[in-house]
Amino acid sequence: MKKKPVKLADVARFSGVSTATVSRALSLPHKVKPETLERIQRVIKKLGYVPHGAARALATRRTHTIGAVIPTLDNAIFANTTHALQKTLDEAGYTLLLGCHEFNPKVEARIARKLIERGVDGLVLFGTDHENELWELIERVQIPYVLTWALDRTGRRPCVGFDSREAGVRVAQYLMDLGHRRFAMIAGITATNERHRERVRGVREALAARGIALPPSRIIEKPFSPTAGREAMQEILRQRVRSTAVICGNDVLAIGAIAECHAQGLNVPADISVTGFDDMEFASMVTPALTTVHFPAAELGQYAAEHLLARLSGRKVPHQQQLPVELIVRASSAAPREVLAEVG
Repeated sequence: MKKKPVKLADVARFSGVSTATVSRALSLPHKVKPETLERIQRVIKKLGYVPHGAARALATRRTHTIGAVIPTLDNAIFANTTHALQKTLDEAGYTLLLGCHEFNPKVEARIARKLIERGVDGLVLFGTDHENELWELIERVQIPYVLTWALDRTGRRPCVGFDSREAGVRVAQYLMDLGHRRFAMIAGITATNERHRERVRGVREALAARGIALPPSRIIEKPFSPTAGREAMQEILRQRVRSTAVICGNDVLAIGAIAECHAQGLNVPADISVTGFDDMEFASMVTPALTTVHFPAAELGQYAAEHLLARLSGRKVPHQQQLPVELIVRASSAAPREVLAEVG
């Protein structure tokens, strides 16, 4: 004889609560008393009850899914944020639906539209550079969203991020304090990436404040790969005036830049200092260990999830949340030879 499927009412009866409480435990677990929630979860496990997703969505007008469109999975730093985002959402009973746009705004807009059409309850986007088409869609459907990895300078959009300009300023000031005066920069592609534009802006403003120019010829834009970092360093080393410090837009570019210096017989940092951004796991393990900027990638994902969950439950949440950055000084940077000679 075929066994009857376990129903919501069965869970409620064995748990000693109403069906409404069971439904709330499934859709809004944070609104149920911990001891009641634990009892319901034990009964669900014992009976083998499987909630009907479509029915729950119809009843609550929620799918309990959140969509996120990330730049790439090739870079571990984005994966750290995404992992924390997924973990926090899962603990609240939400499923993360993920897409990658590979730094293409049009692809991002298309993926975001598909996620919205699938009925996600909220949306997470990285950075502030997005197609007008996407902004218009978000406004039209009134879906809750949050930006991460960046701060919205206009103050209009909800975000959980860090100040890339401030990070650029800190690196430049540190290198100038060591005595560097001839700089170059290996930036990422800035046209559709405000984070790298802001890093370049921060570096240039800090240098200008001390009377040092960073002309466009010394800012090399490249895709984010070690090979691109090597190619950019080749261009820098061919320039007539030799830079004593090269600031890279991320750690991946910096690793390629250091590899090219080694290939050309240059000592880092004795001949040239190289810095990165991101403080990826390998940054402390390469030779020389990389001076870089650390920011809390995992916390960005966690707080972005908490921001959306708060809004979905009707709780107030700060419109903008800024996380700190930290300069991590390691062995890839030092005073230039001329300064050391003067001291000697």
